[in-house]
Amino acid sequence: MKPVNLSRKFLLADMIEAISFVWLQWRKHKLPLILFIALSVNLIIAPVVYATAEGTLERRSAWAIGILGLVTLALIIYLFFVVFQPERF
Repeated sequence: MKPVNLSRKFLLADMIEAISFVWLQWRKHKLPLILFIALSVNLIIAPVVYATAEGTLERRSAWAIGILGLVTLALIIYLFFVVFQPERF
């Protein structure tokens, strides 16, 4: 008898359900979605910062620098729109 990997089947079903839920709710709850995307992007940025520092930084410092970079980029984009379209704000 061949064993069935049920955990993989349920994991895929749960992921599809979660993605569809986020897709349906993204207009109502923007802040949690933005925070989730920022942390997901930081998963890519933090190891790059850590590798660039050649091990002289701690992992927490690399994560902090990555988050600081994302916040700085968001602030730059926000101020760009405020300067060039002030009537919207």
